[in-house]
Amino acid sequence: MTEKEFDINNVADQPAENVTETAEPTAEAIAETIADINTGSAAVAAAPAKAAKPKKSRKDDYRVSNFDIIKNYHRYTAKEKKHYRYIFWHRIAGYVWPFFRAVIIFGLSFVILYPILYMISTSIRPQSEMNDPSIMWIPKTIRMENFVEVWKAMNYPGTLWTTLVLNIVSSILQVGTCALTGYGFARFKFKGKNFFFALVLLQIIVPVQIILIPQYSQFRYFDIFGLFNALMGDSINLVGTNFSMYIPALMCNGIRAGLFIYLFRQFFRGLPKELEDAAYLDGCGPFKTFISVMIPNAASSFLTVFIFSIVWYWNDYYVSSMYFNDPNTIALKVNNIANIISMYLDNKVGLATDYVVWMEAACLLAIAPIVIMYIFLQKYFTEGIARAGLAN
Repeated sequence: MTEKEFDINNVADQPAENVTETAEPTAEAIAETIADINTGSAAVAAAPAKAAKPKKSRKDDYRVSNFDIIKNYHRYTAKEKKHYRYIFWHRIAGYVWPFFRAVIIFGLSFVILYPILYMISTSIRPQSEMNDPSIMWIPKTIRMENFVEVWKAMNYPGTLWTTLVLNIVSSILQVGTCALTGYGFARFKFKGKNFFFALVLLQIIVPVQIILIPQYSQFRYFDIFGLFNALMGDSINLVGTNFSMYIPALMCNGIRAGLFIYLFRQFFRGLPKELEDAAYLDGCGPFKTFISVMIPNAASSFLTVFIFSIVWYWNDYYVSSMYFNDPNTIALKVNNIANIISMYLDNKVGLATDYVVWMEAACLLAIAPIVIMYIFLQKYFTEGIARAGLAN
């Protein structure tokens, strides 16, 4: 042990100069200290606790109006200014986009509805008011006789019946054959599948005017491998009959048939394969599986394609004008309505500009059945379009 080390066990042996003497505390001092401690603890306990400052949520910032942000902007710190600028412009963007969207929707709606509004406004006015510059939309005199005269001139009930029979039969034949073709492309593998499907897509692209003359010659001198010529001595003339529309629809060569095949293919590809496997296990063949399993599950697509086919056959006048000499459909009569009205009213051929009000009335009568059909079937129509578009 060195000289500077201190041994607690030998305190008594240490020199007196190395030991500091302390006074023994008295009982009164100890009691006074304890009293002071108790008094201080009581004061601390009695003191009111400081309320915790609530934490400000960022959601509270969005409750501040844009006016308050502009009013108090100079009081904010740099960080708060940046934060409130973001809130301000975020709100402005929230107002601008709905306004811009409403303008676009209103503009498109006006473009779509303008022809119908014009037809309604024109069809209920007299012909003498067509050149009146003071009349824009609402005529001074409402003349409903325009519809009565067009109804009689077009022989509307008979023409409507002829058009419905032609369109419905053609559409049923086309939907059935296009569905079978689309099902074959969707589920079966065979040689040349991609090549034949490319031909289907080519049918969508190629305009009907290119193949119309060969088709006309085919129906003008219709023969099946020379059988009619051998049995009857001559070919059959199908021009002017409904068979000139039925046969192309039955052969998947009707109006927009390529598009219908594509829609059915896309829908059938989206159906579960397990449905067919279960049908095959029950002993069903491919055709019975298509009838009993696929058609019930594709009802919305069948309805969609059927509506499309009805509308396109209804509006077609180019193909019909090649096969029918007598304008016996709605589209053909509307296309020739000026001459029909002039012969009915004046018994002479007149200019189209002289019969504008009757032409617009005829157009309204022509689209009325299609609009009524769409009002009742639009739910299934949109559902089928959505399923066909999302199937793949």
